[in-house]
Amino acid sequence: MANIEDISKTIKYYCKLLSIPLVGEIYEKEAEQANKTQLSYQHYLYNLLKYHVDSRLDNSVQRKIKKAKFPFIKTIEEYDFSFQPKVDEKLIKQLSELNFVGEGKNIIFAGPPGVGKTHLAVAIGVKAAMARKRVLFFTAEELINNLISAEYSKTLPQYIESLSRIELLIIDEVGYLEISKASAALFFKLISKRYEKTSTIITTNKPFEEWNEIFGDEVIAAAILDRLLHHCYPFFITGKSYRMKELF
Repeated sequence: MANIEDISKTIKYYCKLLSIPLVGEIYEKEAEQANKTQLSYQHYLYNLLKYHVDSRLDNSVQRKIKKAKFPFIKTIEEYDFSFQPKVDEKLIKQLSELNFVGEGKNIIFAGPPGVGKTHLAVAIGVKAAMARKRVLFFTAEELINNLISAEYSKTLPQYIESLSRIELLIIDEVGYLEISKASAALFFKLISKRYEKTSTIITTNKPFEEWNEIFGDEVIAAAILDRLLHHCYPFFITGKSYRMKELF
């Protein structure tokens, strides 16, 4: 009969072969605890498997958050609703439950710089990533540059198709830079492909009536807005800048 030391080495080797290294690390400690508390074999096995599954799920969430390419991590709880009282806190928290994701519904945060538009967009995006949704964050400039590059490399259909499968696409800072008419057409193709299928969050510093200036074409701007606003939760944040608040 094999001794305890040999059995321990073999168990750890088996755990390595089965790609469950955490079980190999904790099984002895859990066995001691199970012996002290007279835990059943089933409960002992349950605890080992739960540790392993929880670890895998946690790693999965971290991968989702990393793949989303957030510029920073923020939460809804960190947002100072008292500083921006016109923001509907109840609706924001309702949206953070993510029922809108995958229903083809969108969110637009409009307002001047510094009022927390990106904070709210990222916070909802982080919630979605934690729920293991596919999330991707871009500034408008990054996204437009990617679309242009895909067109030049003749991979635009594939690139738009890949973005159309992202369950929550966040496009930040729409309106900070003017977009050429040709680029606006590419942006329209993407929005059209996602229309009523997947969800998009947009932050913008421009009111909707000025979007024709952003996209350089009144018709394209109207078509983009028509698809974004059809199933949408628009927020118009007119409060003071958080960054200015920190100066005083």
